[in-house]
Amino acid sequence: VDGYQKRIFGFEALMRSREPDLPHPGAVLDAAEQLGRLEELGRIVRLRTSLSIPEAKDEPAIFVNLHVRDLLDESLLSQHSPMAPFAKNIVLEVTERGSLAEVPDVQQRIALLRELGYRIAVDDLGAGYAGLTSFALLEPEFVKLDMSLVRDVHLSKTKTKVVRSMVNLAKDMGMLVVGEGIECVEESDALLELGCDYLQGFYYAKPAPPVPEVKW
Repeated sequence: VDGYQKRIFGFEALMRSREPDLPHPGAVLDAAEQLGRLEELGRIVRLRTSLSIPEAKDEPAIFVNLHVRDLLDESLLSQHSPMAPFAKNIVLEVTERGSLAEVPDVQQRIALLRELGYRIAVDDLGAGYAGLTSFALLEPEFVKLDMSLVRDVHLSKTKTKVVRSMVNLAKDMGMLVVGEGIECVEESDALLELGCDYLQGFYYAKPAPPVPEVKW
């Protein structure tokens, strides 16, 4: 959400399973990796996301997570993919579950995605060195601050300084900053004061199909 103007900016597509042995997205991805079915999983996620987009009013941004290996899937780069008709509204989030070194021509592939209309986000910035590498290599339109920095940011001078530095760096490079994992008004107010462009978290809405209702 845009916390300054009190409006919805976008939604994030979240992966969930009703299978008890796969209680969270990480377990689903681990299983797909072990079974050699990451590509199939990525395609299903993108198809289901595209089917939900018409349910969102006013053409909001739709954030969709990508495993690094999804960048190797030629169908993602196709203008005939299920998400392609909505590309101008879609922000592809590159997560830290894999190394960008697995994609030798990553910058060319990112350039092709931008040509199709997609925008790029680096997820979980501040969670580790991989995020900083992705930040430098991908030059994303959006950076998402990891929730470990957001949690209790109003109580930590160190976190406040780190977030302020990251926000200033991103703005200096023309990037928009999303603070994610917000669970209370104090965290929200602190991030607004530090200059975050957008805010995300259970404080505003909890996951719900096809799109959640935002509460101010």
